[in-house]
Amino acid sequence: MRFDRQSVGWVAGLILFAAPAAGQSSAASAARLFDSTRYLADQISITQSRGAALSTHGVPLEHLRAEYRSRHDALLRTPLDDRIQAALTRLPSPDAAPPAAPSLTNEECSYQAQAIAVGDSALRLLENQMFICYTKETHRIIVDRDTLDRLSALSLLGTTDDPVRRERLFRGLDPVWASVNRHDEVDAPYRMLVSLRRKAWAGRSPLDQRVEALGFEPAQVEGWLESLLDAWSRVLPDRPLEPWDYYYANGVAARRLGARIPRDSLLAINARFYRSLGADPETLNVHFDIESRVGKYPIAFTNFGDRPVERDGRWLPGEPWVFASYWLGGFDNLNELLHETGHAVHIAAIRAPSGQNDWPDSDIFTEAIAELATLEMYEPAWQRAYLGQAVPLEQSLRARYAGIMMDVAWALFEFRVHREGAASPNRIWTDITSRYLHIKPHPELSWWAMRGQLIENPGYLLNYAFGAIIAADLRAALVARYGSFTTGRRDWYGQVSADIYRFGLMKPAREVTEAILGRRPNPEALLADLGRIKSPGHR
Repeated sequence: MRFDRQSVGWVAGLILFAAPAAGQSSAASAARLFDSTRYLADQISITQSRGAALSTHGVPLEHLRAEYRSRHDALLRTPLDDRIQAALTRLPSPDAAPPAAPSLTNEECSYQAQAIAVGDSALRLLENQMFICYTKETHRIIVDRDTLDRLSALSLLGTTDDPVRRERLFRGLDPVWASVNRHDEVDAPYRMLVSLRRKAWAGRSPLDQRVEALGFEPAQVEGWLESLLDAWSRVLPDRPLEPWDYYYANGVAARRLGARIPRDSLLAINARFYRSLGADPETLNVHFDIESRVGKYPIAFTNFGDRPVERDGRWLPGEPWVFASYWLGGFDNLNELLHETGHAVHIAAIRAPSGQNDWPDSDIFTEAIAELATLEMYEPAWQRAYLGQAVPLEQSLRARYAGIMMDVAWALFEFRVHREGAASPNRIWTDITSRYLHIKPHPELSWWAMRGQLIENPGYLLNYAFGAIIAADLRAALVARYGSFTTGRRDWYGQVSADIYRFGLMKPAREVTEAILGRRPNPEALLADLGRIKSPGHR
């Protein structure tokens, strides 16, 4: 009997999912029970992320939770092999409380960090309070009577000609920064958060762990970040810019191409490009939730609503979900959507057994391979093919690396702020941005505090920075192996799926990377690409 998860009811689907076939081994039965349990966990997560009471199949969230608890309990009573036992530890606890909606009042978001961070759970309590207040502020940025979200305000910095309004847009983000670091007082929430983390980590931070998972020493990677920033500083004009003008100076591509990317075209352009690579989002069952709404998680992300699994010799499709919030269209929002769809087509291609059909074991690797296709949008040939107009290569590359180098700066910031502990994060950020990005010092502003990962997921921004190194290295290797794919190539997805995407947890990310490169990653490919930008003295 053929099983199409989109055409049968959820109860029938779960029964079929978990039911053992005639003569099936106990191990296979346990794997099916695990698959059905994780399917419920995925559906609960997606339904919560949608802010909905019913799943997309019309099942009440409470029913999903009850069924999940029942099956999770059954798994605990079932003999499991080592692979499924390890996967069981990655499932959420049935007793875990659903995420709190960011509904605190202004008064509650004026809390004192010392009053929140108490007891054995001080770190978790402070992180939660900070992130809820951060989320609240990112959705209600008011500038000149316009209400914007964080991404829209940042996008407008690159496209707004009036420098006075650019400054107002930038300073309009102050409530976001203040939700994280107030005015950089010694007892500001973020500074207390860093202190609590240093105690909890006991000398080994998540940044160290992410780097070591790929076989590198933290000091080596920190040196790479500094070398990338130094190379970027050499192609920037010597004249220092205000922070709100940095975005504009590198925003020529966004200004000239933005009109060709209205909000209602984002999904269409995105789909047309991935179809040209043989990765049609519709065929791959990718779902998109890109409406902005109060209470929505403030950071774009992709997750499983279901996972590809093999049944009776064929692979059933997964259900990747992309979540983002777009009030506007534009070049920058298209870039983010392409990146998240890169995650979606990756997880749609996983062909690993039960318990291993999951994200790879390295977030750095995961973020890197989401960029493999995305980076093509900065090539003039891509722009002509998908937008009908292009900007000169140098302006495109400046747009690309302005964003990448901000991520590199944030990663370096996290290395330093967690190492130095009591130091002012504003001072550390000012030292980095004035030296490497040629941005005028503003130590009175906590403008580094605009990324939610700094609160909720320390070290995650390193994934984008180090990921850019791996992405450039892998992209160069794939082009050398298979040829260019800038304007599309139908066999690209099949080739990259076979070489990179399909493994899930079946093969360590480090091995997958080194098998393609024939060595360990290094920054040479990224530096070579950056070298296509002429320095100010060589134009």
